[in-house]
Amino acid sequence: MIDLNKLTIKKARELIKNKEVSCQELVSAYLKKIEEKNKEINAYLEVFDDAIKQAQELDEKIKNGEDVGELAGIPLAIKDNILIKGRLCSSASRILENYHATYDATAIKKLKRAGAIFLGRTNMDEFAMGASTENSAFGPTKNPYDLERVPGGSSGGSIASVASGMAMAGLGSDTGGSLRQPASFCGVVGLSPTYGAVSRYGLMAMASSFDQIGPTTKTVEDAEILFNVIKGQDKMDSTSVDYVKHSVSNISANNHKMKIGVLKYDRAGVDEEVNKALDDSVEVFRKLGHEIVEVDPPHIKYSVPCYYILVPAEVSSNMARFDGVRYGLSVGGKNLIDDYMETRTKGFGNEVRRRIMLGTYVLSAGYYDAYYNKAQKVRALIKKDFQKIFEQGVSIILSPTSPTPAFKIGEKSNNPLQMYLEDIFTAPAKIAGVPAISIPAGKSKSGLPIGIHMMASWFEEDTLFYLGKQYENATASTLA
Repeated sequence: MIDLNKLTIKKARELIKNKEVSCQELVSAYLKKIEEKNKEINAYLEVFDDAIKQAQELDEKIKNGEDVGELAGIPLAIKDNILIKGRLCSSASRILENYHATYDATAIKKLKRAGAIFLGRTNMDEFAMGASTENSAFGPTKNPYDLERVPGGSSGGSIASVASGMAMAGLGSDTGGSLRQPASFCGVVGLSPTYGAVSRYGLMAMASSFDQIGPTTKTVEDAEILFNVIKGQDKMDSTSVDYVKHSVSNISANNHKMKIGVLKYDRAGVDEEVNKALDDSVEVFRKLGHEIVEVDPPHIKYSVPCYYILVPAEVSSNMARFDGVRYGLSVGGKNLIDDYMETRTKGFGNEVRRRIMLGTYVLSAGYYDAYYNKAQKVRALIKKDFQKIFEQGVSIILSPTSPTPAFKIGEKSNNPLQMYLEDIFTAPAKIAGVPAISIPAGKSKSGLPIGIHMMASWFEEDTLFYLGKQYENATASTLA
């Protein structure tokens, strides 16, 4: 009997290689789990009907001794804004409800070459706008630990599928915390890579200078495995870079001491149990022999207001393509302008419309310099703050991932400002473009997961993986 809740990519690869389990048996076990749980959690919008066929074809290749790739038979959940050729891809929006992708995203191409099996497409906040997966046009996803609570967002479907054993791992996207915050809420790992490390080609754009595809997994090692498959330059994405050329590793052959910066923040505004989880994590790293210092980037306090000026501005530009003329939903009106207005009013949900209006406002004549231009200058200052800290020898910046454990469904729906503050610890990494990861750090007294957040310098994912695996190994018995 396969324990799907504990099965990792590394373990599954060994089982398949040793022929202790077939790809078909593995996929069948996950499909059974999806059948049992998805109705109540609503993590999947669609389960692909050819998953078993994919597995059977791989088993035949393995039987014939053919090269099947490093992820052969690994069942993955894919966020509904990442294109898979021939599949529906709606970004959880009515406006694209019947849109079929005409090509594969670059990350999907790489996963296909590696032999991964796609179980289905997962729920999300519409066009990745939200921190709770309540903004989906197809109903909210629920937290596997408490069905009355949110899984976080916007990648809540992918995260919840991994946390509930309905997928071994998954792909999501992270714009302001969309992988890391739900990973914290659901007790799994979520990685947001350095901007440019993974191609955005085939990812439906929300905010183009922030968006990044990343993995969600049960362990840091699995996140590393998936990242190494999808990373790298792509001629179809001019913002992607040659990762090998740019990557910097601070990891030596020896387990040498590193300098870990603990972010200074207003502890009164953060849940006590979250503060304690961070303090406990600091002690773990201290006992591992690392130097602990406090860091206080002077401009980081402006991250959330800066983020919520720049992102809506990019949203308003990216959403302009959904006009009811070229593709997607088209609602007829009295004339062309009426067609356009009717389509966008009926096709977009409240949060998308809110951000379009905010973005249009900050980009409008008379307000561009007061808001957008100023926010870009603040972004540059925040980036310099990070640069100075890392130049002083700090390897990672440690903080909570989210101010609280998972909140109840509907609790923050009518308070956009409170919802936006969910990004207080995760937004800075995206503004600066640095890599960041959320790792499980225990549970609250009520049994809700809590995550810790680590940020490293540009293209130093290896540092996150190294320290993340150290932390996992040191806490394996206490956090089990």
